[in-house]
Amino acid sequence: MSATFSKQKTPIAWVVFSGEADIAWLKILKPGFRHCAVLLNDGERWITVDPLSSYTDICVHALPLDFNLPQWMRDSGYIVTQAPVYRGCKPAPWTVLSCVESVKRILGIRKRMIFTPWQLYRHLTSLETSQYSKGDLAWEV
Repeated sequence: MSATFSKQKTPIAWVVFSGEADIAWLKILKPGFRHCAVLLNDGERWITVDPLSSYTDICVHALPLDFNLPQWMRDSGYIVTQAPVYRGCKPAPWTVLSCVESVKRILGIRKRMIFTPWQLYRHLTSLETSQYSKGDLAWEV
């Protein structure tokens, strides 16, 4: 990657959680937390990154700057939480590629024990409230 990419402004991010699952085995996951995607705002555009099983859908939306896409997603029935974006040089750990892993890499999260959308949600909300213990793996399904 060129140095141009590393100098870009860090976007504001939100993670969107969904209870919908097209793959049968995903139905074992906690209802409401079977898939996740990312909303990004760079100050000029709204961008969605939706890591699906067969491809990653990336969309730059033609929306007014004052449009509140996270609130629109909440109003549409999704669970949405704001997420910090970390930019570091340390490589991400090796793991299975999933929607959760894709979102973690977009956000720069390097926690090895976050595998499910529910675990990711608990991690992100614990950053805000610090109500979960460090060793909590949140395996609830």
